[in-house]
Amino acid sequence: MLTHIGTQTIETERLILRRFEYSDIDSMLRNWIADEQTQWDYGEPYYPTSDDVQKLFDTKYIVSYSCKDYYRWAVIEKTSSECIGQIAFFLVDSNNQHGEIEYVIGPAFQGKGYATEMTKAVIRFGFEKINFHRIEIDCRTVNEASRRVIEKCGLTYEGTFRDFFWRKDHFEGRRVYSVLKSEWEKLNKK
Repeated sequence: MLTHIGTQTIETERLILRRFEYSDIDSMLRNWIADEQTQWDYGEPYYPTSDDVQKLFDTKYIVSYSCKDYYRWAVIEKTSSECIGQIAFFLVDSNNQHGEIEYVIGPAFQGKGYATEMTKAVIRFGFEKINFHRIEIDCRTVNEASRRVIEKCGLTYEGTFRDFFWRKDHFEGRRVYSVLKSEWEKLNKK
């Protein structure tokens, strides 16, 4: 049985993962959410203005924090206090005790290990606090950086859905990875 506690603050060595706040809008615009290519790679629309981001907060992100089974974190770099991305259990299946993670990091912060650091922290939260049985992360077949992050986090490759995503003028596959709680516990014995 899952224990839904909603989005709680998580601290790692270099990051604070917390609920989005309206004060994050400017750094989000600077670092990732207004970047068309970053958002395209993430699979989400880009939001070029503060009004656009505020509407996103009011209709989806911040308004949803009242739901105990809603898990979406702003990723804050400790040294700069900048919102450099986000991570979420965007799909929560309570009946099957399963959660699926999505994430995005701004281009200036990629290649520094932040995605791995935040993903490991959210996986830990999912198993220890929510009590998921299985956690999944998927990525497009062309997204090698995300594949490396997923593998560093200890997930097992399950297979590829061929021609899963239509991307402007072509199809791309979807790689599926997962980790079971029992596997994660073996990997993270203290």
